[in-house]
Amino acid sequence: MTTTARVLYLFGSAAPPVFDVAEVIRDAQGRGFDVCLGLTPTAQHWLTSQLAELERLTGHPVRSEYKLPGEPDVWPRADVIAVAPATFNTVNSWALGLTHDLVVGVVAEAIGKGIPTVTMPCVNAAYVQHRQFDRSIDELRGMGVRVLYGEGGFVPNRPGQGKPKEYPWHLVLDAAQELAQT
Repeated sequence: MTTTARVLYLFGSAAPPVFDVAEVIRDAQGRGFDVCLGLTPTAQHWLTSQLAELERLTGHPVRSEYKLPGEPDVWPRADVIAVAPATFNTVNSWALGLTHDLVVGVVAEAIGKGIPTVTMPCVNAAYVQHRQFDRSIDELRGMGVRVLYGEGGFVPNRPGQGKPKEYPWHLVLDAAQELAQT
Protein backbone atom coordinates (compact mmCIF):
# COMPACT_ATOMS: atom_id res chain seq x y z
CA MET A 1 0.00 0.00 0.00
CA THR A 2 1.35 3.45 -0.93
CA THR A 3 0.74 6.23 1.52
CA THR A 4 1.81 9.81 2.05
CA ALA A 5 0.81 9.81 5.72
CA ARG A 6 3.36 9.05 8.40
CA VAL A 7 3.00 5.42 9.44
CA LEU A 8 2.42 4.67 13.12
CA TYR A 9 2.68 1.15 14.40
CA LEU A 10 0.43 1.13 17.46
CA PHE A 11 1.14 -1.90 19.63
CA GLY A 12 -1.07 -2.78 22.60
CA SER A 13 -0.75 -5.26 25.45
CA ALA A 14 -3.51 -6.83 27.53
CA ALA A 15 -4.28 -4.06 30.00
CA PRO A 16 -7.75 -2.48 30.33
CA PRO A 17 -6.97 0.72 28.34
CA VAL A 18 -6.54 -1.44 25.21
CA PHE A 19 -10.35 -1.61 25.02
CA ASP A 20 -10.27 2.07 23.94
CA VAL A 21 -7.89 1.49 21.02
CA ALA A 22 -10.46 2.37 18.32
CA GLU A 23 -10.80 5.86 19.77
CA VAL A 24 -7.00 6.15 19.93
CA ILE A 25 -6.71 5.08 16.28
CA ARG A 26 -9.18 7.78 15.25
CA ASP A 27 -7.21 10.37 17.23
CA ALA A 28 -3.95 9.24 15.59
CA GLN A 29 -5.54 9.37 12.15
CA GLY A 30 -6.75 12.90 12.91
CA ARG A 31 -3.11 13.76 13.60
CA GLY A 32 -2.14 12.56 10.12
CA PHE A 33 -1.02 9.00 10.88
CA ASP A 34 -1.67 5.87 8.85
CA VAL A 35 -2.12 3.43 11.75
CA CYS A 36 -1.16 -0.25 11.77
CA LEU A 37 -2.41 -2.06 14.88
CA GLY A 38 -0.48 -4.89 16.50
CA LEU A 39 -1.55 -6.66 19.66
CA THR A 40 -0.08 -9.17 22.04
CA PRO A 41 -1.89 -12.51 21.74
CA THR A 42 -3.89 -11.90 24.93
CA ALA A 43 -4.84 -8.37 23.86
CA GLN A 44 -6.01 -9.73 20.51
CA HIS A 45 -8.10 -12.33 22.35
CA TRP A 46 -9.65 -9.57 24.47
CA LEU A 47 -10.54 -7.60 21.33
CA THR A 48 -11.76 -10.53 19.22
CA SER A 49 -15.23 -9.03 18.77
CA GLN A 50 -13.71 -5.72 17.57
CA LEU A 51 -11.06 -7.03 15.15
CA ALA A 52 -13.09 -6.66 11.94
CA GLU A 53 -14.00 -3.08 12.85
CA LEU A 54 -10.39 -2.27 13.79
CA GLU A 55 -9.19 -3.61 10.43
CA ARG A 56 -11.81 -1.55 8.62
CA LEU A 57 -10.81 1.52 10.63
CA THR A 58 -7.09 1.18 9.92
CA GLY A 59 -7.29 -0.33 6.45
CA HIS A 60 -4.68 -2.89 7.53
CA PRO A 61 -4.80 -6.35 9.07
CA VAL A 62 -4.54 -6.40 12.86
CA ARG A 63 -1.50 -8.52 13.66
CA SER A 64 -0.46 -10.53 16.69
CA GLU A 65 1.65 -13.23 15.06
CA TYR A 66 4.89 -13.28 13.11
CA LYS A 67 4.59 -13.77 9.36
CA LEU A 68 6.21 -16.81 7.80
CA PRO A 69 9.68 -16.39 6.31
CA GLY A 70 9.39 -15.22 2.72
CA GLU A 71 5.87 -13.84 3.11
CA PRO A 72 5.51 -10.22 2.03
CA ASP A 73 4.96 -7.53 4.65
CA VAL A 74 1.31 -6.55 4.87
CA TRP A 75 2.07 -3.18 6.49
CA PRO A 76 4.00 -0.20 5.17
CA ARG A 77 7.30 0.60 6.92
CA ALA A 78 6.87 2.40 10.25
CA ASP A 79 7.95 6.00 10.72
CA VAL A 80 7.32 5.74 14.45
CA ILE A 81 6.15 3.07 16.91
CA ALA A 82 4.01 3.51 20.03
CA VAL A 83 3.67 0.68 22.55
CA ALA A 84 0.74 1.34 24.85
CA PRO A 85 -0.57 0.09 27.07
CA ALA A 86 2.64 -1.78 27.84
CA THR A 87 2.19 -4.38 30.56
CA PHE A 88 4.74 -5.58 33.10
CA ASN A 89 5.37 -8.61 30.89
CA THR A 90 5.82 -6.57 27.70
CA VAL A 91 8.19 -4.04 29.30
CA ASN A 92 10.36 -6.71 30.90
CA SER A 93 10.38 -9.00 27.86
CA TRP A 94 11.34 -6.11 25.59
CA ALA A 95 14.13 -4.89 27.85
CA LEU A 96 15.51 -8.41 28.18
CA GLY A 97 15.21 -9.13 24.45
CA LEU A 98 12.75 -12.00 24.90
CA THR A 99 10.96 -11.83 21.56
CA HIS A 100 8.29 -14.46 22.14
CA ASP A 101 5.58 -12.47 20.39
CA LEU A 102 5.24 -10.12 17.42
CA VAL A 103 4.90 -6.93 19.46
CA VAL A 104 8.09 -7.47 21.46
CA GLY A 105 9.95 -8.80 18.42
CA VAL A 106 9.16 -5.79 16.26
CA VAL A 107 10.00 -3.21 18.92
CA ALA A 108 13.23 -4.99 19.88
CA GLU A 109 14.29 -4.90 16.25
CA ALA A 110 13.13 -1.27 15.89
CA ILE A 111 15.87 -0.20 18.28
CA GLY A 112 18.51 -1.58 15.91
CA LYS A 113 16.75 -0.15 12.86
CA GLY A 114 16.61 3.32 14.42
CA ILE A 115 12.82 3.60 14.26
CA PRO A 116 11.71 6.18 16.86
CA THR A 117 9.73 4.42 19.58
CA VAL A 118 7.67 5.57 22.55
CA THR A 119 6.07 3.43 25.22
CA MET A 120 3.81 4.04 28.17
CA PRO A 121 3.40 1.28 30.73
CA CYS A 122 0.15 0.32 32.37
CA VAL A 123 1.05 -1.55 35.53
CA ASN A 124 -0.19 -1.49 39.07
CA ALA A 125 1.82 -0.37 42.10
CA ALA A 126 2.41 -3.96 43.23
CA TYR A 127 4.13 -4.93 39.97
CA VAL A 128 6.46 -1.96 40.07
CA GLN A 129 7.83 -3.15 43.42
CA HIS A 130 9.58 -5.93 41.51
CA ARG A 131 13.16 -4.72 41.01
CA GLN A 132 13.30 -5.90 37.41
CA PHE A 133 10.69 -3.36 36.36
CA ASP A 134 12.84 -0.31 37.17
CA ARG A 135 15.84 -2.00 35.57
CA SER A 136 13.77 -2.62 32.45
CA ILE A 137 12.57 0.99 32.30
CA ASP A 138 16.18 2.19 32.63
CA GLU A 139 17.35 -0.29 29.98
CA LEU A 140 14.73 0.83 27.46
CA ARG A 141 15.54 4.49 28.07
CA GLY A 142 19.24 3.67 27.68
CA MET A 143 18.51 2.16 24.26
CA GLY A 144 16.77 5.34 23.13
CA VAL A 145 13.14 4.42 23.74
CA ARG A 146 11.05 7.30 25.07
CA VAL A 147 9.38 5.86 28.17
CA LEU A 148 6.40 7.80 29.55
CA TYR A 149 6.45 6.53 33.11
CA GLY A 150 6.33 8.46 36.36
CA GLU A 151 6.02 12.23 36.34
CA GLY A 152 4.80 13.32 32.92
CA GLY A 153 3.60 9.82 32.03
CA PHE A 154 1.75 6.89 33.54
CA VAL A 155 1.63 6.70 37.33
CA PRO A 156 0.65 3.29 38.74
CA ASN A 157 -2.48 2.76 40.82
CA ARG A 158 -2.95 0.33 43.67
CA PRO A 159 -3.97 -3.17 42.53
CA GLY A 160 -7.66 -3.23 41.67
CA GLN A 161 -7.84 0.58 41.67
CA GLY A 162 -7.04 1.16 38.00
CA LYS A 163 -8.82 3.86 36.05
CA PRO A 164 -8.57 2.72 32.40
CA LYS A 165 -10.60 5.68 31.12
CA GLU A 166 -7.98 7.99 32.66
CA TYR A 167 -5.05 6.35 30.87
CA PRO A 168 -3.28 9.33 29.26
CA TRP A 169 -3.34 8.17 25.65
CA HIS A 170 -2.83 11.73 24.44
CA LEU A 171 0.70 11.70 25.90
CA VAL A 172 1.62 8.68 23.76
CA LEU A 173 0.24 10.27 20.60
CA ASP A 174 1.87 13.63 21.39
CA ALA A 175 5.24 11.87 21.76
CA ALA A 176 4.71 9.81 18.59
CA GLN A 177 3.89 12.97 16.69
CA GLU A 178 7.02 14.67 17.98
CA LEU A 179 9.22 11.64 17.23
CA ALA A 180 7.83 11.31 13.70
CA GLN A 181 8.92 14.88 12.93
CA THR A 182 12.54 14.38 14.00
